[in-house]
Amino acid sequence: MMQEPRRYNPRMLIGSIPIDPPVALAPMAGVTDKPFRKLCKRLGAGLAVSEMTASDPRLWQTRKSLHRMDHAGEPDPVSVQIAGSDPAMLAEAARYNVANGAQLIDINMGCPAKKVCNAWAGSALLADEPLVGQICRAVVGAVDVPVTLKIRTGQTPEQRNALVIARIAEDSGIAALAVHGRTRSQKYEGFAEYDTIAAVKASVSIPVFANGDIDSPVKAREVLDYTQADALMIGRAAQGRPWIFREIAHFLATGEILPEPDLSEVRDILLGQLDALYAFYGEVAGVRIARKHLGWYAKDRPENAAFRAVANAAESAHEQRRLTRDYFDALAAGVPGEFAAAA
Repeated sequence: MMQEPRRYNPRMLIGSIPIDPPVALAPMAGVTDKPFRKLCKRLGAGLAVSEMTASDPRLWQTRKSLHRMDHAGEPDPVSVQIAGSDPAMLAEAARYNVANGAQLIDINMGCPAKKVCNAWAGSALLADEPLVGQICRAVVGAVDVPVTLKIRTGQTPEQRNALVIARIAEDSGIAALAVHGRTRSQKYEGFAEYDTIAAVKASVSIPVFANGDIDSPVKAREVLDYTQADALMIGRAAQGRPWIFREIAHFLATGEILPEPDLSEVRDILLGQLDALYAFYGEVAGVRIARKHLGWYAKDRPENAAFRAVANAAESAHEQRRLTRDYFDALAAGVPGEFAAAA
């Protein structure tokens, strides 16, 4: 995957909205809530897309939807992903979210989850090319903000139609396209392929985000060079490592690898995220939601299993926070075994 390195534009535009740096947090259900989006933007993401929000207006007042549509205090640009299959309903959802602060609307045609695809939404839509066009035109026509589209390469490796979808999207007024280098059937298994992303980029004039398996600054540059994409989108690699955005942005700009954050900085980043989760969801839900983030931060660190066991048993924000501080302090002191023994 080697071509001549190219110089990178430190910022790109979606419509008239600058994305600086051109490295985005991918929308992920149950992950990219407001606390995590704000954290990733603070640590270098030029764009952070929300969890997918329902297009069915009957669901807009549920607790889950209200949290997903809450953008108060979120740094610009605010991008909201909508999901569904009915063009008129998606258009109304776009209008509703713009009225509530969205500066970009993203249409979900990339989610491979069975629950979503069984409702004929997410990546299932890629099988119906005329419907893709109807949805894109309806949403673009409904709002005055740029509309983006997230897709996969097709339904199966034998049925890749991303090039057709990309041209439909561009012809329908979509302002930018994010392409995950896997098909619906692959889910998150195997390896992302970038040939299709490169072909999509070569076939359209709108900005293209390359997405899939980008987990380091070096890999980021390789993918940009190979695909000639305008920007990158990072998903799972940001879980427990939100500083990956500043690492990638710095490397693309300078060619230098930033040092990993030390344990005290990781501890402080995580404690700040815990506090944000408790404030956003309330203590009971915040403690529960924090458990998966704690697991991601501790992954591949010493005494991970012991830490996860005690952190998952914590019932209060105070206890969960204390255990987290103690764990990282023990790692920094070089005595993680003492934490496990004390736990």
